[in-house]
Amino acid sequence: MPWARRKSWSALLLRHADASQAWLLSRRTNLHLLDDERRFMSKRIFVKFVSEPKNDSMKTVVGLACAARAIADGHQVNVFFAASGVRLLDGAYLDELEEDFGSDTPMIRPMMEAIIAGATLHCSFGSVKAVLGHAEGDGALVVADDQIAWSGPPGVIALATDSDVQLVY
Repeated sequence: MPWARRKSWSALLLRHADASQAWLLSRRTNLHLLDDERRFMSKRIFVKFVSEPKNDSMKTVVGLACAARAIADGHQVNVFFAASGVRLLDGAYLDELEEDFGSDTPMIRPMMEAIIAGATLHCSFGSVKAVLGHAEGDGALVVADDQIAWSGPPGVIALATDSDVQLVY
């Protein structure tokens, strides 16, 4: 009988320890309990678009799809557009990319809309000026200027060092 009592106390302590450890793990790693059996670990994901999308449109679409999926999965996503990657902020180019893929169902614009709605956007205004020829405040981008954190290399370094995962396209 004393052994049985000790065993039940051990089980109770173990359950309590598991609950405490799960809570602590959740606080330290962004591990979330979705239901009784599945756990989900949210990550800080940094996606950077720097390559010329016209040179490799498939890579660009994969980047858009990954960023949109990360948002849909509940991750904290920061997207930085720099160099030729700023072309993705040009509505005419997005339409051209959509047409190139020739899908009956639009996919480029919906992914970009998901990114605009769900990610924190960052951009190099020098790149926008050099690549697209737009000036700040002219309303030429697919997202309003005030919805973008404008930065350069210091912003990229800060985002990269603060993220759990980096994806570069």
